[in-house]
Order: sequence, then C-alpha cells, then structure tokens
Amino acid sequence: MNPLSKMKVILILFSIVLFPLLVQSSQVLDNFLQCLPNHTNHSNPISQAIYTPQNTTFNHVLNAYIRNLRFINPATPKPLAIITANDESHVQATVICAKSNGLQIRIRSGGHDYEGLSYVSTVPFVILDMFNLRSIDIDIGNETAWVQTGATLGELYYNIANVSKIHAFPGGVCPTVGVGGHFSGGGYGNMLRKFGLTVDNIVDARLVDANGNLLDRESMGEDLFWAIRGGGGGSFGVIISWKIKLVQVPPVVTVFLVNRTVDEGATDVVYRWLQVASELDNELFIRIKFHAENSSVRHDRTTIKAAFYGLFLGQTNNLISLMNLKFPELGLHEKDCNESSWVESTLFWADFPAGTPTEALLNRTLQTQVFFKSRSDYVKKIIPKQNLEQIWKMLAKVENMYMQWNPYGGKMSEISESETPFPHRKGYLFKIQYYTAWSDQEEGNFGSNYYINLSRKMYKGMASYVSKDPREAFLNYRDLDIGSNPSNDTNFQEAQVYGGKYFKNNFLRLTSVKKRVDPDNFFKNEQSIPPLP
Repeated sequence: MNPLSKMKVILILFSIVLFPLLVQSSQVLDNFLQCLPNHTNHSNPISQAIYTPQNTTFNHVLNAYIRNLRFINPATPKPLAIITANDESHVQATVICAKSNGLQIRIRSGGHDYEGLSYVSTVPFVILDMFNLRSIDIDIGNETAWVQTGATLGELYYNIANVSKIHAFPGGVCPTVGVGGHFSGGGYGNMLRKFGLTVDNIVDARLVDANGNLLDRESMGEDLFWAIRGGGGGSFGVIISWKIKLVQVPPVVTVFLVNRTVDEGATDVVYRWLQVASELDNELFIRIKFHAENSSVRHDRTTIKAAFYGLFLGQTNNLISLMNLKFPELGLHEKDCNESSWVESTLFWADFPAGTPTEALLNRTLQTQVFFKSRSDYVKKIIPKQNLEQIWKMLAKVENMYMQWNPYGGKMSEISESETPFPHRKGYLFKIQYYTAWSDQEEGNFGSNYYINLSRKMYKGMASYVSKDPREAFLNYRDLDIGSNPSNDTNFQEAQVYGGKYFKNNFLRLTSVKKRVDPDNFFKNEQSIPPLP
C-alpha cells in the first residue's frame, strides 16, 4: 500500500472513531442548552448569556479572562459553551443542567488561576463565567460589604474609598484579580500582619450547591462555611457573593521602595530582614523581591537585586523612628517614602506610576499577558548567611525568574491553623513565591518546557531551606507539579498528596465536608477536594 493510500485509511478510521463522539457531544450540548431556560428567572432570560463556538465572539469571551498565555493555543481543550451569568438563577440553571447532562463545569471569576483550571478541562465541559456578577454593596455603618464573586480587587478597593477614607479590606495587590478565587483560596496582602487574610474577614456568603440550591451561612451550616474560607470554593459549589468585614486604617499611610544589590551589601540586609520582618510592629509589612541583573560594579557578571517594598499604617516620621530602632540596616530615609491615602497606596503596590488616578483600579484589562509558571514555599527557620549566597548563585542561573518573600507574624501568629482550612499560621517566618515569565518571542525560541524546567531546578535547590513533611504550598499559587488528578477523576490517594501540602491536617475535614455536600463529586478539577471514602 502506498503512503497516500495509508493516509486515506488512517483518515477513514479516525473519522469512524471521532464522528460518533462529535455527534454525542453535540447532542449533550443541545440537551444542556434546552435545559437552561427551564431553570432560570424568566424576567432575565439566559439566552443572552450563552456563547458557543458558533458565536463569532466566542473566542473573545473565552480569551478575555485567560491571564496565562500558556493556555491560549489551538491545542488547549475548549469548552462546549460559556455561560456568562448575570443573574443568580443563571448559576443555578448551569449547575442543574450540567449535572443532569453529565457535563463538567469550570468556574471562572477573574481568570488568574495559575494553571488554568478555571477554564480548561480534558473532558466535555462548560465554563460558568462570573465576571458579570460584580456588584458591591457597602454598609459603612456596620463596616461590612456584600461583594459579588466576579468583582475585582481593584473595583472593591475603589468602591470602599468612595465611601470612606478610613476603611479598607486586607486583600491582594493585583487589582485585576477576581474576588471569587482570591477570597476562597485564603487570599493575602500587605496588611496580613495587622488584619490577617481575606478568609479571616469574611462573615457570610451566598453559594449554589451541587443540587442547585441557593444557600447562605445559616442554611449551608458552619462546616461548609468553614470549608469555603480557604479550602477553595470550586470544590464545594459556586460562590455568588461574599459578605466581608471592613477594617479601619489611618487617613494617611506610608509606602516605600528601597533597592539593594548583592554588590551593595544586600546579603547583610536580607539576613537582618530574616531576623526582624516577622517581629516588627503589626502596622509594618516589608516584602522583598529578588531577581538577577547585570552588575553595575562588574559588567562581566550577574548580581542579585533585592527590592524592599513596604507599607506602614501610619505617617513617615513614625516609620523612620521605628526603622532606625529595629531595622537600621535597610537605611530607610524620608526621600524613599511616600505618604498617601490607603487606596492611593494600592496603586503603588500595583506598580502604577506616581500620580495615577484611582480610576485605574477599575481597568480590567491593564495587565500585560505573559507566559508564566508560579510555585510557592513556606519558611520556618532563619536561613544562614552563607546559604543566602548559595541561593543567589542559583537564582542567577534562572532566566526570567523573580522570588518574592512575604513576612508573617503579627495577626497570623494569633490564629489557630484549624480556624480556617488555610493552615500556614503560627511559627512561619515568610512565604516564598517563585514566578517565571517569558514573552511570545522567548516562547518561540525556547518553549514553555525550557522555562518551566528552570523553575523546577530553582524549586529543587530550595528544598533544604523550606518546610518539610510536607513541603507546604499556597492554594492560590496553584501548582500542578505538587500533585494532580486527571480532569475526570479525583483519586483520594493522589488528592492526599497535594491536599496535605495545601491544607495539612485540615485536608481530612475538608473531605468530610465534601462527602456531605457533594457526595457525587460533581464539582471537581485536577486539584479539587474529593469526598471522604
């Protein structure tokens, strides 16, 4: 048989296998779409919220909230449909109809899921996109707010500041992150030492369970309410909105940035930071970002730059006095500091130029899209100075990576590790984020595997300095390298591997809650919580 004839036979056989699958998927999708109107509020038809590949705007809607370019390519599995819910009944209908037709759903709010689990699956699936559910209702008298899950952090901060100059919420620093995943994963920010995590400041929630029921804290019960505050809401239901507790901040806060390279003595400053950062006044948070750059002293080699970013809940003169007393090694001066309102300080942390109006927090498309891989670690013991120098040598060999060290202490040490599913509390010095990013051109020259493997080498090299048994990880820095299941299954033994790293001893309680509220394991992804066997 000649090659052309062989190719024809292969194509015929492929068509015989593929055609029934396509017909079956088409029938399932038709049944799903026909089911939806039967379970929605007729005053707000769901038809305008449905996008299938036949829609000319399907790809635009799909890609609009993909923040990692690793998942924008023809090989990435696509959903059969996207439901851009703009009514609570649309969420209920999507759950009911997907479950009755054997379809998996992936729930997306801001699209910052680092491994794309909120919009990618290898089995027939639909995306329930929450970006239209973004209302924010602030009750400043009671110092609370109801925030729908599709709102972004930037929108939340902007709305709080429009009502009060002395209230805030302790969330993350990236304004385009959707509150849905950020809150439910145990989101942290630069006020965690004073006020704790997002999950420590949530007082109620509205959730659609696996049967399509709409529940609040009272009707869902305390176990489920506990689980969704740090256990990842997508394993237990679809969270529509959160009721949060606002915190009080001074009318004037201070931010600062101090850069030091290893050539300028950064190692000594970092070593002192290790000793004091988690013990400083709770009002002060100092993050360090590290990356390699060409040395200004010796142009034939690479050095490491350490950027010290700080937020102080107070005025500059008080900050300088505090730093001179407890951390003079940094050499902080008044010229390094900027006083502002709290909401203006969020622009600094998001790397906006000085003078940017706060309306920039409302921009959902400002983030530059890149290919990236992120990982995490926790550190409990001070790293000796000679070992810091070994870390710098490793980092210098990893292209396009930065490390971010975030201090603990303060409020974090006062909360029990079982208070919420987020267990990384007392006894921790800081959390590490490893972030490797590359451009279209670099992707074309080397490919994702090249940079991901570099990231893995750095991660492996850090093993002796971080938590052990298990080597812990942060759920919101989703990382499939620490363990995962296939899209269509949730093996309990495999889930124990990643579950132990994310949740430690809280994992078994999460599986017990899952067994009660979703025994059929309808809500699942590659790193979801399985029902207790």
